[in-house]
Amino acid sequence: MTEQLTMAAALNAALRDALDADDSVVVYGEDVGPLGGVFRVTDGLAADYGDTRVWDSPLAESGIVGTAIGMAMAGMRPVVEMQFDAFSYPAFEQVVSHVAKMRNRTRGAVELPMVIRIPCAGAIGGVEHHSDSSESYWASTPGLTVVMPSNPADAYTMLRQAIDSPDPIVFMEPKSRYWMRGEVERSLESAPAFDRARVVRPGDDVTLIGYGPTVRTALDAAERGADEGLSIEVIDLRTLSPFDDETVSESVRRTSRAAVIHEAAQFGGYGAEVVARVTERNFHWLDAPVLRVTGFDIPYPSPKLEEFHLPTAERVLAALDTWEW
Repeated sequence: MTEQLTMAAALNAALRDALDADDSVVVYGEDVGPLGGVFRVTDGLAADYGDTRVWDSPLAESGIVGTAIGMAMAGMRPVVEMQFDAFSYPAFEQVVSHVAKMRNRTRGAVELPMVIRIPCAGAIGGVEHHSDSSESYWASTPGLTVVMPSNPADAYTMLRQAIDSPDPIVFMEPKSRYWMRGEVERSLESAPAFDRARVVRPGDDVTLIGYGPTVRTALDAAERGADEGLSIEVIDLRTLSPFDDETVSESVRRTSRAAVIHEAAQFGGYGAEVVARVTERNFHWLDAPVLRVTGFDIPYPSPKLEEFHLPTAERVLAALDTWEW
């Protein structure tokens, strides 16, 4: 069944279908119950499934994740929400020390089938603690799978796949794309593999790598570049960890040039790992250094200034102009 849904509605549909399919799935977090979440992703779930399947937690992120660990160890499949990206930091110790390490610590005897949903990134006019891009923290933690869909179709299928996974998933949701509409197939039969990137626009001259909110920015840059005679291939990573080296390298070896775009600060950002992997594996195919187009190395600015902080299509094309062609 194919429907036109926003990303928020696609996530809601994924949670509904998962709750219907498996009685061990539970959903909880701050305000996810009667309110339906700050972004209404869980709208109506508490009313339809009751407060033993969907409920409001105390305002304690460490407690939210800590209880989810126990539930997962006991055979349940908890899906918890951190409400905002920077609100997840109080749970950092639980995630890094326990969620990510439980399978290894028990030599594979204990699985943790749990999903940590984290609305992330900016472009919504949010204040401090509401617009962080924290993906590097999670992606650099061995034992975690980290995903970030860029569109409603992937939001549905990847959340369903994450809930079905026997391992813990950090599921990052770009807030600025919650209202993006697209066709959603409410089935997993034809869904692409969970850990594979996707070429969303073919091109010959440059490989532009994005994920989450920056895929739309990359596509805008590709459209504008085409007007100038530049053929830009756009890759949506979809899963940040593990990294799909095969799809990215295949593209880079054809185009011989690459750039990565993300909202987070550049220093120590996720793009640094992308540049390193692309360069190590494809050095002899590259005609120019791999570039990064990112947010600035500052705390996230006030809403009136975020338009100057976030990467844009213009900044992408300006960066590409720094190469000698």
